[in-house]
Amino acid sequence: MVNDHGLPLAGTLVARDHEGWSAELRAEFAANAHNGRVGGRLLSETDRVRVWEIRLAPGERLPAHRHVLDYFWTALTAGRGRQHTADGTTREVTYEAGETRHFTFGPGEFLLHDLENCGHTPLLFTTVEFKDAGRPQQGADPG
Repeated sequence: MVNDHGLPLAGTLVARDHEGWSAELRAEFAANAHNGRVGGRLLSETDRVRVWEIRLAPGERLPAHRHVLDYFWTALTAGRGRQHTADGTTREVTYEAGETRHFTFGPGEFLLHDLENCGHTPLLFTTVEFKDAGRPQQGADPG
């Protein structure tokens, strides 16, 4: 599966054309169109990489954020998630502990999405972004 930008997306497509999106969710995507905080907690940053932790209890959500840097994530726990993507789709994904997925972006490509734990167990991921001096950096406020 790919989105409008040709990026591979995981999971089962459950809705298109923003079906089921609340006005609040649409507003969040507009407000976070350039949000570079791609994880819940920034664990480490060097001149080459950023390492993030994503820890979501059942029902908890990571707000919409924009990926522009090549990256990968590894699921440290098994579980289920739901993600809304800027192309208007909603997908549900089953994760296995140890599962890893890599993403690469060409000039002008990005992935804007959120992540919600729609399962019954905590979700824990590590995400590693590869910084590239040839690409514009977006803010990743460790806040």
